[in-house]
Amino acid sequence: MQSPSIDNAGVITTPTTKPGLRLLLLPLVILAGMGLSVEAGLLGPLGVQVGHLWATLSIFGVGSAILFLLLLFSGKQQGPALSELPRWQLIGGFLGPIYVVVLTMATPHIGVAMTMIAILSGQVGKSVLIDHFGWFGATRKKVNGERWLALLLIVAALVLSARG
Repeated sequence: MQSPSIDNAGVITTPTTKPGLRLLLLPLVILAGMGLSVEAGLLGPLGVQVGHLWATLSIFGVGSAILFLLLLFSGKQQGPALSELPRWQLIGGFLGPIYVVVLTMATPHIGVAMTMIAILSGQVGKSVLIDHFGWFGATRKKVNGERWLALLLIVAALVLSARG
């Protein structure tokens, strides 16, 4: 699998994805999503016990340690020169902790399912816009009726969950 690359003009080019790879990646992404639900279930009580910020720091500390070990044992990697990266690409480092703090605060009050549906609503809504406009170097994918319907159904799930 090829990674996205940046050309001389600073434009991100994404490789073509083979159909077999898509079939492999979709279940992995679904499993990762299930992991987020487990994380929310763990973070809520942890945040109540030790505080939301300490819970978030604990999760990021464990994750950083695991990533360090993976990097250490995965062989030689071409590490980025952070000074050469566009600053906007590092925004995720700011957004990740905010996401986890909100997850930690919301889950004990509205439950894991409601938290995940609300997060999914926001993720899909913004993702549709990112795909449609090609923001952040994403490959442009025109938003069609099926995508709007999918977003509408997720919002309907959020409304129904909130009422029930």
